Amino acid sequence: MATTSVPGSARWPTTSWRRDRVVHRLSRTEARRMAVQAQLLAVPCPASALDVVRHLGFLQVDLTTVVAPHADLVLWSRMGAAYEEGGVDALIGDGAVLEHQSMLRPAEDIALLQADMDAWPGVPPLRQWQVEIAEWVAANDGCRQEILATLRAEAPLPARALPDTCEVPWRSSGWTHHKSVMKLLECMEARGEVAVAGRKGKERTWDLSSRIHPGDAAVAGPEAHRTMAERRLRALGIARPRALENWHEPYDVRDVGEEAVVEGVRGRWRVDPTLLERDFDGRTTLLSPLDRLVFDRKRMQELFEFDYQLEMYKPAAKRRWGYWAMPILSGDRLVGKVDATAVRESGVLLVDAVHEDGEWSTETREEVAVAISRLGGWLGLEVVS
Repeated sequence: MATTSVPGSARWPTTSWRRDRVVHRLSRTEARRMAVQAQLLAVPCPASALDVVRHLGFLQVDLTTVVAPHADLVLWSRMGAAYEEGGVDALIGDGAVLEHQSMLRPAEDIALLQADMDAWPGVPPLRQWQVEIAEWVAANDGCRQEILATLRAEAPLPARALPDTCEVPWRSSGWTHHKSVMKLLECMEARGEVAVAGRKGKERTWDLSSRIHPGDAAVAGPEAHRTMAERRLRALGIARPRALENWHEPYDVRDVGEEAVVEGVRGRWRVDPTLLERDFDGRTTLLSPLDRLVFDRKRMQELFEFDYQLEMYKPAAKRRWGYWAMPILSGDRLVGKVDATAVRESGVLLVDAVHEDGEWSTETREEVAVAISRLGGWLGLEVVS
């Protein structure tokens, strides 16, 4: 990955004390640098894919392959050529990483999630959707028992190979309408009965969780949630206390870390204090549109002042940057987007456009060109503009 030397901040965060608590005062530059370092996107590059997954906590499963699968792009953005495309599959095959609720997680973290599985659909008082989904699963308990028996005898199996004897079909207004077995399996996964054994192409295969999960003793709910909150802040560097990245996870950073305010941004933040006095050496790389540095769009706008949306669901005529435009990170700034497509049958990485935000220097253009070239080299494709 192209690198750019970014010196340490001219002034380190000042600190004040209010009501016996520390409040760090950060500039936007300092806040951005904390976020970039926490996401392992500064120099030096990490060397181990498993260490990256453990530090980040999870990788979202998204099988869009316009350039490469999201998990592979996340690891390449951090490791560069040291990461081999598809390397995450080897971690899954070794059992070091497991897929749980559409997230790739270190296998040892299942012990932190077990309390939530045991408490499914949640700790009272329940929300209405939790009550309704629990009632739906209960109404289809016969099908659930048949799925468990079939998996016990024949697993791993895809959802289409399992019996659909649901008495109450799953109904939704979206793409899951009448996909009863798939939704039942996902509920059974959330309650810890079944687990994803692997994938054949894009299709999940399923087995009993007792054969997939490590079997470590469950960590009690309050302790597990505290640990997950600490890990979330470690991976984000700076976050709003109650901001959630996924609707089904109760792992906001709450009161872990230390309090901070960011110049020009309203409200309070929590920060990882180990990042407060760390020198910063940035680099230039391309990010997946689902990368955690940009996934929380509100945080992205507040700290990076970056105008960006994932436009794959927009009609082509309404797209500003492209179907799978990749944000460009340069040092501690998000400076533009690269609209590219991997045309593997032709052996090329087709770059349709490079969108520059603001005025780029010659050095920035050269560094972005190098980053694109290295992406093509990693994919084994010739870059064609």
